[in-house]
Amino acid sequence: MATEQDVRQALRQVRDPEIGKPIEDLGMLRGITVEDGRVRVHVLLTIAGCPLKERIDADVRAAVGPLEGVRSIEVVLGEMTDQERQDMVSGLRGGAVQNPQFFTDGKTAVIAVASGKGGVGKSTVTANLAVALAAEGHRVGVLDADVWGFSIPRMMGVSGQPVAFNNMILPLESHGVRIISMGFFVPEEQPVIWRGPMLHKAVQQFLGDVYWGEIDFLLCDLPPGTGDVSLSMASFLPGASMLVVTTPQEAARKVAERAGKMAGQVRQKVLGVIENMSYFLCPHCGEPTSIFGQGGGEEAARTLGVPLLGRIPLYPQIRAGGDAGTPVVLSEPDSAAGEALIEAARELAKATKSVIGKPLQLTVAPGAAPAGGHEHHGHDHGH
Repeated sequence: MATEQDVRQALRQVRDPEIGKPIEDLGMLRGITVEDGRVRVHVLLTIAGCPLKERIDADVRAAVGPLEGVRSIEVVLGEMTDQERQDMVSGLRGGAVQNPQFFTDGKTAVIAVASGKGGVGKSTVTANLAVALAAEGHRVGVLDADVWGFSIPRMMGVSGQPVAFNNMILPLESHGVRIISMGFFVPEEQPVIWRGPMLHKAVQQFLGDVYWGEIDFLLCDLPPGTGDVSLSMASFLPGASMLVVTTPQEAARKVAERAGKMAGQVRQKVLGVIENMSYFLCPHCGEPTSIFGQGGGEEAARTLGVPLLGRIPLYPQIRAGGDAGTPVVLSEPDSAAGEALIEAARELAKATKSVIGKPLQLTVAPGAAPAGGHEHHGHDHGH
């Protein structure tokens, strides 16, 4: 006959669907009683009316049902108190006191994807690299830091509002990637008209209030240029590296080099360059045509002293996949564009191996604080 200890052990396989940790470790397992084959499990939901309570109920029954001698299972669902929720959040974050710098333990490779100028396909590259890395077995998150021109939600095919409780936000997930974006909090057609301090606070919340869990890579899709958001990211993520995206033409290369050189000023390491829209392959004869010129990616990489990690062809399905929410690395992985992006993701993973597992004790260069002197904000909450 199953004992209480047997039931408790079986319930170790039941995880909160959103946080991904065993319900016992989260304080959600309130009690277990076993009497004459009748098992009663008392589970505390994090919030009242939890939309996933049916799944938790089913998972508990599936875990306990196979145990020897179990004749019936009763799952009693309650609700955590405010204090219990706060204790859980503090435990997940490793303590109640928050450090204004994040991901400093070296376990996560944080990569800021920058372009200098708009329209070079930076968000497209970010989305495809993230999905390709996830498909290779890595745990990946995407922080859409392009507060004004957010496009990651559409490109990744994800919508809705993240669950939040006790000032902790759970990212949404798509194609195996955890995602947070301003697009989850404002209508797609609504402009975000914020000055530096508000942008700084939004970035801080996306890093500090979002429960990313254990991830190997965090790709941060930066807005074009070297403005407030980029500076805020540098101050909050002292161990981050930068990936520069450019197109082949001279104008894009020059601007991309400026973005890359900014990384040096805030003491970030540039991992490499990806050249997007490198050439167009004729669908009939397969002849490549350099529509936007050539050599920009190689020249930017040479100037910055980093490798060229990939040359991505101009391919209509890249755009179509972004509009449909299915990146081309999933929809057409065997196409020239799909293969180039998958290989670029592998090269990126190789380039970050020296970063993962080694804490980087870096600081922001003097004068790199965000506009308005808001480099060391206290930890506020609420958008």
